[in-house]
Amino acid sequence: MQLSFATLASLLAASSLVSAVPLERRHGVKKMSSKTPANAAGAAYFITNEPGENMVIAASISQDGTLTLDRAVSAIGHGDHGITDPLGPDALFSQGAIKASAKGQVLATVNSGSNTVSLFSIDPKQPTHISRLGDPVSTGGEFPMSLAFNSDGTRLCVLNGGTVNGVNCYSVDKKAGLKALPNTLRSLNLNQTTPATGPPGSASHVVFSEDGKQLMASVKGVPPTPGMIAVWDVAGDGSLSAQFKAVAPPSGGLLPFSMTVIPGKNAVLSTDPGVGFDVFDLSGGNASSAVKIDGQSATCWSSFSKKTGNFYLTDIGTSIVTEVNVDNNLKASIVKQYPQTNGSSTIDNDIATIGNNDFMYVLAPGAQTVEVLSLDSPGNAKHVQTLDLAGPTKKAGVTINTNNLQGMTTFISQ
Repeated sequence: MQLSFATLASLLAASSLVSAVPLERRHGVKKMSSKTPANAAGAAYFITNEPGENMVIAASISQDGTLTLDRAVSAIGHGDHGITDPLGPDALFSQGAIKASAKGQVLATVNSGSNTVSLFSIDPKQPTHISRLGDPVSTGGEFPMSLAFNSDGTRLCVLNGGTVNGVNCYSVDKKAGLKALPNTLRSLNLNQTTPATGPPGSASHVVFSEDGKQLMASVKGVPPTPGMIAVWDVAGDGSLSAQFKAVAPPSGGLLPFSMTVIPGKNAVLSTDPGVGFDVFDLSGGNASSAVKIDGQSATCWSSFSKKTGNFYLTDIGTSIVTEVNVDNNLKASIVKQYPQTNGSSTIDNDIATIGNNDFMYVLAPGAQTVEVLSLDSPGNAKHVQTLDLAGPTKKAGVTINTNNLQGMTTFISQ
């Protein structure tokens, strides 16, 4: 086929117009600040989880722990919302929909409506600057909802919660992206739908044990039948045991949701919207317990503070942060509670250490905000910022919806 001079000229003109479009726009980046803040300590990330386009929202973390919205980056995938009545926040019924690895300097997110995972590199000098690594990869299942990196960020595992449910793991290549690891695609054998139906009866969270030798996935029960934590052994090559060991909640436990490793113990604290929270003693001992939080509605998310040595739990129904201590004998007690804005629907959270200070970042989709708390000492958490999401995202042309916003993870430059 021969091209006329006029046709060739028009093609070249079109090409020059594309080249003139800023690189950030061509790669699905929408800026929410005129200039990325300098000397940032790190960044906080969460996802829009919109069916039309899932985007990662990145906010710069300053040295005093406060946030500045910087940009939204396309994950090249679609979000989704689980089947529930009435429809509300916490679309994925999960914790860990987006995760960062400080050692690996990488960030991963689920695309629940596309059944894929997207991987990004993080620029440690400007942590809101994230760049996609390779193409999104199949999760090997349906309705992906949670992610976990191993300790050095060289492996990533995903939890699928749909009709085809279970886990799958990948090696992390800083140039090529994610590559499926052999013998890691494992089923939970749940009777589920796509998208998942829940929250009762749905999967929730995937985490590695502290030593990296086990991979755990939490599954909520359908009252009065309790849920479980599924535990696979992890071999040196990253492969998983063919079958999982099902660990039932302690007496009184019903709906294991998030799992936060209890440092130095073969144990996890699991939020439980049926009662408050559970302590799972995985050592074979008898120290497991279910602990009631009076007046709780749906306590579902948790994080650990290295500074205070305590755990911080969020309740979507009461919008209260509950501080919990677990002693050396795995006996748990409630330290203090911190009410947030009524109706703000506090969900996913993460805790970051900046110098000698810890800060908690809580996604509050009911108010379309992120709440920031300074964890000064045990029993002494102070609210330091309410970050508005609605105004800046609208101005930047980023679609957010109270019912779809999900996830919270942080990265602090080393």
